[in-house]
Amino acid sequence: MKDLSCRRHTGSMALDSYEQARLRLAIFAELELMMDSRGGYASHKELIDFEIEGNRLGLIDYSRGIRNPKVFDSTLSVVTDAKSPYKDTVGDDGLLQYSMRKGDPIGGDNRKLRVAMETRTPIILFEKLEPNVYVPSIPAFVIEENLAERYFLIAAGETAWPGSLAAPEDEIAKRYVEKVVKRRVHQPVFRARVMIAYERTCAVCRLAHPELLDAAHIVPDSDERGVARVTNGLALCKIHHAAFDQNLIGISPDYVVHVNGELLREAGGAMLKHAIQDMHKVELSLPAFAENYPSRDALDVRFSAFTR
Repeated sequence: MKDLSCRRHTGSMALDSYEQARLRLAIFAELELMMDSRGGYASHKELIDFEIEGNRLGLIDYSRGIRNPKVFDSTLSVVTDAKSPYKDTVGDDGLLQYSMRKGDPIGGDNRKLRVAMETRTPIILFEKLEPNVYVPSIPAFVIEENLAERYFLIAAGETAWPGSLAAPEDEIAKRYVEKVVKRRVHQPVFRARVMIAYERTCAVCRLAHPELLDAAHIVPDSDERGVARVTNGLALCKIHHAAFDQNLIGISPDYVVHVNGELLREAGGAMLKHAIQDMHKVELSLPAFAENYPSRDALDVRFSAFTR
C-alpha cells in the first residue's frame, strides 16, 4: 500500500491544484462516512492509519497538532486540545484562536497554514475531547492571522464556507457542500459526547449500530434551554429519534418510554408493533455514569409537550 503522506512532491509526482482539491474533498467525504459508522469520533490510531483510494494518508500527526502532508501545498488538519501547551482558545465570536507553531511565524508548519488562509482552502479541525477521542469539524477555514500575538483565526462548520472559491476548486467544493456537508450533524462534539456516554447504543431499543444512531436533543436546540450538553441528549436510533421529535413517543422524568395513545391502539404491521408499540413502558437505558443521566427537568419540559 502506498503512503501518500510520504509521497515526493516534486516533478511528475506532484499533484496539480485540481487533483489536490479533488483528493482533499474525497478525504472529507470518506471521513464523514467514517464518523457516521463510529458515532462521530475516532481514535488516534484510526486517524493515523486513515486510508483513501487504496492509499494510507494519516489525518493527524503522530505528535504535533498540525498535519501538513507533502502531497498538499496547504495544511490538511489541525488539532485543538484544552490541555495543549499552545493554549488554543475560542473567542467571544466563536472563532478558534489557533496558536502558531514555535519558531519562525512565517515558515515551517505555519507556512502551509498561511497558504490555506490565502487560498481559502478547507481544512479539518479536530477537537481532542479526551485521551484518544478526536471529533472532526468539516470544513474549517483559516480566515485571519495575528502575527503580533502569534495565532490564526479558524472558523468551523458548513456556515464557514466562503461564498466563492477560486477555480478550479469551486465546482468540487459546491458538490461537496450540497451532497456531503449538509447532511452532517451540526454539533459534532455534542454527538460524540452523547455516543460515548450511551456506549453507541440506542437508549430506547438498545440498537448498537452507531451508523444508525443520532444524538437527539431533549429540549430542542431551537429553544434557548436546549443546551448542547450530554444531560440534554439521548442516543436514539433514527426511527426513535424521528418518533421522539414528532411526539409519537415521550420519555417521562422517571426514565420510562411512553407511546402516543392513538399510535398504541393503531393496527399495523410488524414494524409498528415491534419498533414502536412494544417500547411502551420500557425503561430507558441509561449511561454508565450518573452525571451523564438525562436531566429530569429537561425531560419534564419535553414530556409536558408530549402529553398535551
